[in-house]
Amino acid sequence: METSKNNLCDMHRSRRRARVLATALLAALLAGAALLAVYLTYRPAKPQVSVSRAAVYQLESAGNSSSSPADPAAPYAIAARAQFTLLLHNPSDRAAVLYDGLLAYVTYRGEPVSPPAELPAVVQERGADVALTTSFGGLGGGAEAAEPVPVSEATARALAGDCAARRVLLRLVVLGRVRYRSGLFRTGWRDLFVRCDVTTGVGVDAAGAGGVPLLEYPQCFVDA
Repeated sequence: METSKNNLCDMHRSRRRARVLATALLAALLAGAALLAVYLTYRPAKPQVSVSRAAVYQLESAGNSSSSPADPAAPYAIAARAQFTLLLHNPSDRAAVLYDGLLAYVTYRGEPVSPPAELPAVVQERGADVALTTSFGGLGGGAEAAEPVPVSEATARALAGDCAARRVLLRLVVLGRVRYRSGLFRTGWRDLFVRCDVTTGVGVDAAGAGGVPLLEYPQCFVDA
């Protein structure tokens, strides 16, 4: 008789443990589902970036192409003076985007051809568009020449050929960090990388080309 009572008590305890475990599991599943619903509702969307305008005021080989490799005082170089307008679009209708520490530079055939330029911090509200204009190598269309940036011999010679063809592919790179804000929710800072391949027309004499046309309006690659 005593053995039957013990077995019955053990059975009741096992059932209670099973009910507690099932309740805890159900609560965890409900909490996970709630968190997933909040994430899907408020998750941020990466900003979209495009180049809406480009003006190339100077783009020319500035080094001494007849210098020897033993003469480091006269390297191959490119002088570039340009201005780009970036259009930032926030596709999210729930989260604002905060940009900080933005730095931009221009490359040609994988080599920098301009000193980096700082961009202002930006707070972009939900669904908003923001235009950022940045200049490289000098101010707008002034007469002051850009400071030459050293490049390889192959890059300097390639520029002469591209200018003769009146078509040059430049790459605009933007680095920085972003965070997303939605109501009381705010993410940590994330690294931002933007790459825009811009094809512009140039004159035969690339120096002082001015507001050249964009031959393509690129949708930039964004990693954030």
